[in-house]
Amino acid sequence: MPEADASAKDKQYHLERPQATDGFFLKGAGSYDWGMKNRLARTFDPRSGRTVMLAVDHGYFQGPTTGLERIDLSIVPLIPYCDALFCTRGILRSLVPPAETKPMVLRASGGPSVLKELSNEEIAMDMEDALRLNACGVGVQVFIGGEFETRSVHNLTKLVDLGVRHGMPVMAVTAVGKDMKRDAQYFRLACRICAELGAHYVKTYFVDEDFETVTASCPVPIVMAGGKKLPELDALRMAHGAVQGGAAGVDMGRNIFQSDAPAAMIQAVRAVVHDHLKPEHALDLYRTLEQQLASG
Repeated sequence: MPEADASAKDKQYHLERPQATDGFFLKGAGSYDWGMKNRLARTFDPRSGRTVMLAVDHGYFQGPTTGLERIDLSIVPLIPYCDALFCTRGILRSLVPPAETKPMVLRASGGPSVLKELSNEEIAMDMEDALRLNACGVGVQVFIGGEFETRSVHNLTKLVDLGVRHGMPVMAVTAVGKDMKRDAQYFRLACRICAELGAHYVKTYFVDEDFETVTASCPVPIVMAGGKKLPELDALRMAHGAVQGGAAGVDMGRNIFQSDAPAAMIQAVRAVVHDHLKPEHALDLYRTLEQQLASG
């Protein structure tokens, strides 16, 4: 995929010099209003500057995903271990106990199911409803390179306008279609466009090569999408690679709730993200917790 500004001169990402975070612990957020910063500080742990979000919004386009058939039984017990839950407003109202104090980030775009062209999304909730539900953020899918790219970009900009008006952070989620190459060049393009258009943080995929250029060239925080289910060690290595490459955390779903021991896995991921635990040591933690849960 060629870049529009194809130049003989090498790009300069200055990886040795992190972006300054004047006025707030998250990059790019120093000039936000108090309410916006407060919601971000609930989603991202100010002590580490990172987050472990638990993504369970899959049903908005693919129905009862494996592991999410009974969210009351499989996901609600995991909420104490995450920093934020990424879900739909329908699941929040019907299944999440109101006594839960963890921040909720709500899926705000939708439309097509897996039976249709996924990029043909529109805004699927009102910002006032997000406020009514005491959400800490909303998420919108952005299909850079997709058939309905412009519509999804306009969905983002409309939500950003509303978010700024009401102090609600907007997370842009970079979508990858069947014909899009998952490499750093694509994700640099997609993440930077989302940030330029006002997203307060961006959810994107990890790539083994040059991921640090994706985070360095995005002026707002990036959280890593978990993607398809991997063996536990591979998922922990991916999370470790992402945060070492500059990500401000993860938003993982299937690699947690489809694990043989989801409660053990999310705690192992937390140890990687917040405590800098090496993946192999985190796997040992996972196995120990798995045994404890099985015997308890």
